[in-house]
Amino acid sequence: MSDRTNLVREQVSKDYATAVGGEASLCCAGSGCCGPPAQKGVVAKMAGYTDQELAALPPEAVVNSFGCGNPLAMAELKPGQVVLDLGSGAGIDILLAARFVGPEGRAIGIDMTDEMIAKAEANIAAAGLKNVEVRKGIIEDMPVEAGTVDWVISNCVVNLSPEKDRVFAEIARVLKPGGRVSISDIVVEALPEELRNDPGLYSACVAGAISEAEYLQGLRSAGLDAVEVTERLVYDETQLAAFIDSELPESRTNFDQNSSRALAKEMVGKVWSAKFSARKPGDA
Repeated sequence: MSDRTNLVREQVSKDYATAVGGEASLCCAGSGCCGPPAQKGVVAKMAGYTDQELAALPPEAVVNSFGCGNPLAMAELKPGQVVLDLGSGAGIDILLAARFVGPEGRAIGIDMTDEMIAKAEANIAAAGLKNVEVRKGIIEDMPVEAGTVDWVISNCVVNLSPEKDRVFAEIARVLKPGGRVSISDIVVEALPEELRNDPGLYSACVAGAISEAEYLQGLRSAGLDAVEVTERLVYDETQLAAFIDSELPESRTNFDQNSSRALAKEMVGKVWSAKFSARKPGDA
């Protein structure tokens, strides 16, 4: 594992630990793509969660949502299934998944950040659900047995991985034959190098994102089939500018307001949120 890989992973974990404490907003939560961070719950609503879904969750799970979509929308979860959430954060998606699959099913989250795990466990306790758990680990080496999962879901997390091919391979490993994938994530086309190399924008879900074509090919190369994009939300200039000067520590971003606006204009049509679906070959 390279020094850069370790540094990226450590910085992402540190930034999200800070964010869950309310000191910073990351990814969609502070980008303006879903709504101003001061409006608690707006991010989650704009990401595609219904009022009914949000009303069933502890408020802290909603407030601390950092996603760019709702990977559970139309996911066809069934009672008794096992759902695995990559980068489960404060727990919004595993809590919803646990309700979909019922007491005979199970929802498992993976997160590498202690502060996020503690927040999720508090939300699980507040929800009173017994069929959900969070495991500490990295999504490039999942603490999950092979062939035990019906669904892999994730919400704006894989873009943060410095080793995406390993993530895709792990998804294929843990899925049962016939198991399904539903992932919402940020993708980019032709990202300017000044953005790609900015450390502050990695945790903001921009600098580490790959193209839609690369994402699709990564899933296929891992052995998955029926790989497709089912939804897209292309960000406009205002939303992209907010990505660039989101509420990351000023010492770790290289852009002032004028330069971020110029870059945002250049990036229009090149950054969007996509929902990916895929399937592991074999009979369910």
